[in-house]
Amino acid sequence: MSSSLPTAAAAAVAAATAPASGSLSVKDRQIVAAVGTTTATISLAGSAFIVLCYILFRELRKFSFKLVFFLALSDMFCSFFSIVGDPSNGFFCYAQDYSAHFFCVASFLWTTTIAFTLHRTVVKHKTDVEDFGSIFHLYVWGASLAMTVIRSIGSNYGQLGIWCWTGSGKKGKVAHLITFYAPLWGAVLYNGVTYYQVHRMLSNASRAVNKWGYYPLILIGSWAFATINRIFEFFYPGRKIFWLSLADVGFSALMGLFNSIAYGLNSSVRRAIAERFDMYLPEKFKRWFPRRLEGWQQEHELASLMSEDQ
Repeated sequence: MSSSLPTAAAAAVAAATAPASGSLSVKDRQIVAAVGTTTATISLAGSAFIVLCYILFRELRKFSFKLVFFLALSDMFCSFFSIVGDPSNGFFCYAQDYSAHFFCVASFLWTTTIAFTLHRTVVKHKTDVEDFGSIFHLYVWGASLAMTVIRSIGSNYGQLGIWCWTGSGKKGKVAHLITFYAPLWGAVLYNGVTYYQVHRMLSNASRAVNKWGYYPLILIGSWAFATINRIFEFFYPGRKIFWLSLADVGFSALMGLFNSIAYGLNSSVRRAIAERFDMYLPEKFKRWFPRRLEGWQQEHELASLMSEDQ
């Protein structure tokens, strides 16, 4: 399995399909399933909100936020395919698993394009980032497709509760680590180095700028428990730790929500929302939070550095 919820949750309950020492009980699997489905649904809602903002607000359709839009779109489909329930045959089982894999890997890679754009704009002082648009699409969608195809070679499918799980044997686990977790931690490493250089360049800037240095922690926080769980499962097949499986599912499925808040809900989005409130909200309601609206309209973040002239 190779996706946000399916990867985490299906792997977390893989050994529980047959009685074995250390496997999860039926009740434990139900809890894991409920947590995974709930968190994936929350992420789906958060990502869909950013996609909707991009569609509705013309002023957001700049190159920098276009990258955020594709990140949110990838997260949205990753979450959607993660909560698709109980496919009835092999074709749909494969479709659920590999679709989630494709869009989750795409999400990792879109974060690297945002980091690259920021680095090229702020550190290298280049204004040609829009020229990389087609290259970004080829890189993200092409690499995601390649990882998904490689993942599918030699895989078979099974149904674990409400998820599909492909390649649960030793070979499948190795392919999973290479095609899913290698891109994930490659993105973490690249983003970390890139944002560190940006942070150094802007070391005297405001706290709103400095917070971009924490963005690589989103992927780490989302996937640290999942990575530990995959490694544990690789060396101890059939054994399960309930709290680790629960953390694995819960945090990985929240990646879309974390990305939506950190990348998507920036000053430009809040300002656009505030302006719509100011235009359409009746006066009697505006009295309830005038300072909040004013604060949204006056906030400035690093996004303005990326998109000011684009």
